[in-house]
Amino acid sequence: MHSMRALAVGCAVAGLIIATPAVASAKTGPPTTSDWSDASLAPFNLEVDGTRVLVADGFTGMVGALQPDGTLAPVVTDVPGVAGIATRGKWLAYTSTVSTPPDEQHPEGVNVASGLNIRTPQGTIVYADTHAFEVANNPDAGVTYGPADASCLPDSPFGAHNGLVDSHAYSVASGNGVWYVADAGGNDILKVTDSGQVSLVAVLPRKAFDIPPEAAPAPCLVGTYYSEPVPTDVEVGGDGQLYVTTLTGATEAGIPGLSDLWRINPTTGAITHLAGGFSGATNLALGKNGEIYVAELDGGGISVYRNGVVSPYAALPNALAVETGAGGTVWASTIGLLQQNPVPSRIVSISNGKVKVQAKLP
Repeated sequence: MHSMRALAVGCAVAGLIIATPAVASAKTGPPTTSDWSDASLAPFNLEVDGTRVLVADGFTGMVGALQPDGTLAPVVTDVPGVAGIATRGKWLAYTSTVSTPPDEQHPEGVNVASGLNIRTPQGTIVYADTHAFEVANNPDAGVTYGPADASCLPDSPFGAHNGLVDSHAYSVASGNGVWYVADAGGNDILKVTDSGQVSLVAVLPRKAFDIPPEAAPAPCLVGTYYSEPVPTDVEVGGDGQLYVTTLTGATEAGIPGLSDLWRINPTTGAITHLAGGFSGATNLALGKNGEIYVAELDGGGISVYRNGVVSPYAALPNALAVETGAGGTVWASTIGLLQQNPVPSRIVSISNGKVKVQAKLP
């Protein structure tokens, strides 16, 4: 599935404007959203480790550390297609993907390499090749996607097809002594050891929804459609369980509310559906009291899942990534879109108290 690459191709930023960070003062009532930086072109993922805020910028190929003045100090540079980032003490892991240029046959390009880069405390890099794992195994090869009518558009990417060989290592999390990767191309969650061994945790379920006549690219597509589930983020809870967001890309056809939130047992691979109805769920974060924050790119902001109920948390147009930090602070990023009135990407904090950022590099 190429939905995440389509997101990257379709986004652009008006410019680099270094913002002076606003610091939220202690108060009661709704939390304050404070701007910290406009220095990232495509902040696909954030990692908050104490007072360190790391940013994976997919357009510049850089992992940067947010500074108090809003600048980003380079931590790793020249990483093709960097999207995900995670830490474990002095360990650092980040995803990368190499794609061919778009052409008429492949308007989003083709992923030819993808994997997880693991930087050890000694500074050496271990590369876990998720693309090679996908080529060798293609875990969703037996799953059929597309319209219920298998004869509909047989030669089109919209037509019925089994899981394709495609890897796009997008997000990464650390937990249970290993790394977990949300592969947006393979439609699965992978486990990666520190030595770079890759194995399957679970394939996400396909998404069934109805395409109305006004949204169908072709008459035969009207009705039930089985979309590829595109995992966009994975986090490890205090219970050792994995929490995952998925999207379908169906918002491109004007059908909102088709993204989902899941829990996965990393030992058995058992999958539990927690909530649906999100629009463009591109990221999630786990709160200290069991709440789960979800960034909705097409939903206008950050939502929160508490005790089985989803409700709005913070209005944030073009929300892209979300993480939680010290003192219950929620950090988030937005993607700057090239519109009639261009809007730059942003990194913000959402908090009731004073927020600090450590300038020191990791």
